[in-house]
Amino acid sequence: MSAAAAGPVGALYPEHLRTEVERYLEAMRFSEEPLTAGLEEAMRYSLLAPGKRIRPVLALATAEALGMQRALLLPLAGAIELIHTYSLIHDDLPAMDDDEMRRGRPTCHVVYGEAVAVLAGDGLYAEAFRHLFERSASPPERVLAAAAELAGATGVGGMVGGQYADVRESAPAGPTGLRRLHELKTGRLIGAAVICVLLLGGVDGRATIAFRRFAAELGVLFQIVDDILDVTGTDDSLGKPRGSDERHGKRTYVSEFGTDGARELAQESHRAAREALAEAVAALPAPARAPSELEQITDFVYTRTS
Repeated sequence: MSAAAAGPVGALYPEHLRTEVERYLEAMRFSEEPLTAGLEEAMRYSLLAPGKRIRPVLALATAEALGMQRALLLPLAGAIELIHTYSLIHDDLPAMDDDEMRRGRPTCHVVYGEAVAVLAGDGLYAEAFRHLFERSASPPERVLAAAAELAGATGVGGMVGGQYADVRESAPAGPTGLRRLHELKTGRLIGAAVICVLLLGGVDGRATIAFRRFAAELGVLFQIVDDILDVTGTDDSLGKPRGSDERHGKRTYVSEFGTDGARELAQESHRAAREALAEAVAALPAPARAPSELEQITDFVYTRTS
């Protein structure tokens, strides 16, 4: 029996949170300058492509568990999705993965050209921080802390550094090096979706340590399952051609451990994430709530098929 079959098959997903994120993203605008209307069009083309919005939904689910008003976290959720979209645009460029399909539609550079795609990604990254600073209602020192966490998670010590290690094949051989590669490339932005909420809410202490462990493990789980789906999924379900990692000779959990071995690692990572989440919530002060949405997201990441 595969790890996915042994786990919560058909895991629910907090669609009400995804819908809330979608409405917020649809309302976002980036410029009233006529000269840059085409750039905004390219930015919104990629931003509004269909998706589960796992990272911003994770932020709202964390706010829910902490007893915070979700509306106060929407600027953070929007900023995170802007950054994620920027990373996808740049990943798809001919100089990187050279992919022509993403989320079931032609990639940004295919539609608008490479130069505009680069600028669209740059614009989304810059607008993410502008949006966070201008729209966040938390105390300024908390907003600064969250912005610093988000910048660190996406910079050289996070997503961009992990992408470099992937491109240059600089990660050490073996499982430890592979895990570290993906902790940076994928895990830190997913983790920031949780940690930034804690920072905006002024949460610290033992719960923060457990939440960081949960977030880190969830990021690794996402990547393991992603690697499995790149081999076992279909073009239609993935919204892009399968086998992209193999074509580019990338190190993945499947290339290092085989499909069955990767499924076993996913099962272990899922268990570790659920245990860390339970510990984190138990350490929260009132008015913390049952983390049902966070549990749903964790189970969904483990059992997802696209």
